[in-house]
Amino acid sequence: MKKGRIDPFVFWASLVVILVATVLLVMNRNVAEPYLDELMTSITYKMDWAFQFLTFGLFIILLWLVFSRFGKIKLGEGAPEFSSFSWGAMLFTAGMGTSIMFWSMMEPIYYYMGPPFGIKEKSVEAAEWAVTYGLFHWGLSAWALYAFPTVVIAYSYYVRKRPSLKMSVALSGALGKYADGWLAKVIDVLVIWSLVGGLGTSLGLGVPMMSAVIGDIFNIPESLGLNVVIIIIITIIYSASAFLGLQKGIAKLADINIYLALALAAFVFLVGPTIFLLSYFSNSFGLMLQNFAFMSFYTDPIQGGGFPQGWTVFYWAWFAATAPFMGLFVARISKGRTIRELITHILLWGSVGGWLYFAVFGGYSMNLELNKIVPVGDILNEHGGPAAVVAILKSLPISFIVLPFFVVLGIIFLSTSLDSATYILAAIATKELKEGDDPARWHRMIWGAMLAVISISLLLIGGLRVIQTSAVIVSVPIFIIYLLLIVSLFRWLKQDFPSER
Repeated sequence: MKKGRIDPFVFWASLVVILVATVLLVMNRNVAEPYLDELMTSITYKMDWAFQFLTFGLFIILLWLVFSRFGKIKLGEGAPEFSSFSWGAMLFTAGMGTSIMFWSMMEPIYYYMGPPFGIKEKSVEAAEWAVTYGLFHWGLSAWALYAFPTVVIAYSYYVRKRPSLKMSVALSGALGKYADGWLAKVIDVLVIWSLVGGLGTSLGLGVPMMSAVIGDIFNIPESLGLNVVIIIIITIIYSASAFLGLQKGIAKLADINIYLALALAAFVFLVGPTIFLLSYFSNSFGLMLQNFAFMSFYTDPIQGGGFPQGWTVFYWAWFAATAPFMGLFVARISKGRTIRELITHILLWGSVGGWLYFAVFGGYSMNLELNKIVPVGDILNEHGGPAAVVAILKSLPISFIVLPFFVVLGIIFLSTSLDSATYILAAIATKELKEGDDPARWHRMIWGAMLAVISISLLLIGGLRVIQTSAVIVSVPIFIIYLLLIVSLFRWLKQDFPSER
């Protein structure tokens, strides 16, 4: 890999923007935090309808692509580069990370204590909706936000033969002559910022959870030092994986990740209240299917309870902010697939994985709460989410094995998200990346080191939440990027595959 292949403007501008913005936000976090919180609240309340129409609209467009003549378009020549299992494992682990481990246990409890539709808290009806909303938030709609950018980027890379994994290149069908100017550079730098902020969210959620479990295992207090050690371990794993590349590193780590995740879910399913889990999931899944359209557009304008803005719209904005990264990564690993395969696999692999974890862990945590076996809700309110996760895990048989297993799974989950992110950060800052090529190894290592330094620095000075919030706010310009992606794809399809008269 030659040094000249780096795009100097995107590389240096991204580094400068990330460092300067991070320093300014953290130094002024007492002022920035309430301002950003207020801005984020304003976005979720004033743009609730926009994000909901966008998300549902993308889902409809994806279904149309699957069943249209465009579904059979092949992305790249030859056989698929990865097996279906490794492919699905990489796209799921890159998209979910430790978020699914935490929220599959905690989210139903939150909904039970603060339900939608003006339902009385901790009621039977609240319990029925608790897992239902989790299935909705981590299902088809969320993965539609990931799938559409993937289709456009993959089409640009494999069908249009544009040798670059950059969002600006995927937008060239809409931007025209502006696709190579300053606007394109700004878009790529913005995508890198949203990616770094999204990773901050994953670390901000995952590291304290790992720290709480490790603290319980070794009977040591949670501390900044322990959090730093966890980040260093994760950095070593994801850097080694990214260094080895897609085939030898990232794909193999993702495979291990999925096997461990399935093993833990199978264990909890078998030793837990199996019949209740099956029955509860069936009821929740039916409730979600019956109310899918209503939940997709629910804004609660009359009562103004804030549930859809605080949860659904926030999630759509969060997923939208991290979608460019997912689109770029999954497009890169999807050579040899058809558009139909690409869409159906992303929607099904992603949704089924999320539904499985909510069915098992969401159902299990609700069973503990409903039958007063463990007061999960009280622990959550008094001591926070990580402590509640520890309490749930300790209620399982042979918890002395389950807890270390959970830590290993969590560290690998975080590592698989970060190794794919490191790869894509390097790809965006590379001028040209031909089919089958990887970004330079030293380039990947630079981004790996950057992520580690930023994460540890933010953790030490308590500025992680500010960066997380700023990443979600980036979803507003990303919203415009989605609209440009739609225009870009339809223009290309019209040019490349004109209607048969």
